[in-house]
Amino acid sequence: MVSHIGLVGLGKMGNNMRERLRRSSIEVTGFDPRPEVSDVPTLADLVAALPAPRVVWVMVPAGEPTRGVIQELGGLLSEGDIVVEGGNSHYVEDQERAAELAQRGIGYVDCGVSGGVWGLDNGYGLMCGGSAAHVETLLPVFDALRPEGPREEGFVHAGPVGAGHFAKMVHNGIEYGLMQAYAEGYELLAAKKDVVTDVHGTMKAWQRGTVVRSWLLDLMVRALDEDPDLSELDDWVDDSGEGRWTIDEGVDNAVPLPVISAALFARFASRQESSPAMRAVAALRQQFGGHAVKKAE
Repeated sequence: MVSHIGLVGLGKMGNNMRERLRRSSIEVTGFDPRPEVSDVPTLADLVAALPAPRVVWVMVPAGEPTRGVIQELGGLLSEGDIVVEGGNSHYVEDQERAAELAQRGIGYVDCGVSGGVWGLDNGYGLMCGGSAAHVETLLPVFDALRPEGPREEGFVHAGPVGAGHFAKMVHNGIEYGLMQAYAEGYELLAAKKDVVTDVHGTMKAWQRGTVVRSWLLDLMVRALDEDPDLSELDDWVDDSGEGRWTIDEGVDNAVPLPVISAALFARFASRQESSPAMRAVAALRQQFGGHAVKKAE
């Protein structure tokens, strides 16, 4: 069983994960390019500090940063070691990396991690993909990171390599839809302040006893506590990729995803200073019906 791991990437989540693991008496050697938070100066030093068989958890942004770290680890680790990819990689890449590392006898587990900056105290929801033997070896680490309570409430061995990040991808797609629904409800309430005079209080009242209560709603109320009109924020909303991948899988598997698709497209709309499409809609309404339009400033 694992009692000492390496952790690559000590950002907002990685740093908190290191602390939570240490609270559970699991020794952690962390590496980050920022020396002020890193335990060792190089990735090679991290590998050298670990007892064999080694476990290295990678917690860096998906894409090229993750590819680079895992490629370097492939040249440093030995047969019997395990790499855990805890970012938000595309599940197809997990399968490719696992096959490459397997040629050197190195195991690979992909683990979707949910919990954000609150995970240090609340625990992290974990969705893992990999062999039963590798997941069994890593259970002390997973148990330290997941929320307290029954293991199945906060942790799942979802299937073979790729299943963890596929599950996390769908999780994040659902998150897109939930956030968009709360946001649209807020906007409609705010638009009718002559009827609903306490928008903030209305959403706060939903936190207990209602069928729409959730942690996301709690966070929405918390945001309104800090900034009642949300006036300190711009309306630009980025997307990190999982929503797009979820919709791609829906198309490939003929699974309709209208809510998640609409939520993703709403994020695209948030980035437009002006919308050519909506200008075209206005022009068409004016052409066929003589409807009133607003001239551009």
